Amino acid sequence: MVTILLVEDDPALGSLLDEYLTTAGYRVHLAVDGEAALDVLEREPIDLMVTDVMMPRLDGRELTEQLRDAGYTFPILMLTALETLPDKKKGFRAGADDYLVKPVDLEELELRIEAMLRRANIYREHQIQLNDCVLDERSLTVITPSETIEVPKKEFELLYHLATHLNQVFTRQQLLDRIWGYETESDVRTIDVHINRLRSRLKHVEAFQISTAWGLGYRLELKS
Repeated sequence: MVTILLVEDDPALGSLLDEYLTTAGYRVHLAVDGEAALDVLEREPIDLMVTDVMMPRLDGRELTEQLRDAGYTFPILMLTALETLPDKKKGFRAGADDYLVKPVDLEELELRIEAMLRRANIYREHQIQLNDCVLDERSLTVITPSETIEVPKKEFELLYHLATHLNQVFTRQQLLDRIWGYETESDVRTIDVHINRLRSRLKHVEAFQISTAWGLGYRLELKS
């Protein structure tokens, strides 16, 4: 499921957008300002962010600049009451991918999110395209031009999570918490076991590779 970080300091609008996007099939984490958004990002992997611009403590542009400087590449949509071209330029230069002017049209918001996810190769159809290879979440398969490889559920969830965050390094603990849950009795060595199994199972796949960031964790990279 695609995970959206929604950053909005207006309680009524935040609640409305949260409910609408959840009903549309997204997992939503609601933060009341930029500082709270950073707290969410420390705990949760995010596929896309929707953020208000004018907020206390840390506004949307400052938040976006910090995330881009830190290497976050997920799509960012800014919500703003400021419709002037200079304001939009500031947002795009900070690292935003798209703009939507308030009052927010909910259907347009959903369409823009879908378009941004398509551009980022993150599909609500439960598939991710990686070069000439497709990860199919429903069938738990990796589909290449020459074969279809069935992958056990936990291994696939691990692979799919890495694929939705290309080039982003995750620690073993982050992956364990995300895939196995915070209450699991498994330890971080479980991640190494499953990564090794994935590498063995997918050794003939030319589209991507799981790389080790020594001393940190793992990331998934496309092969050129």
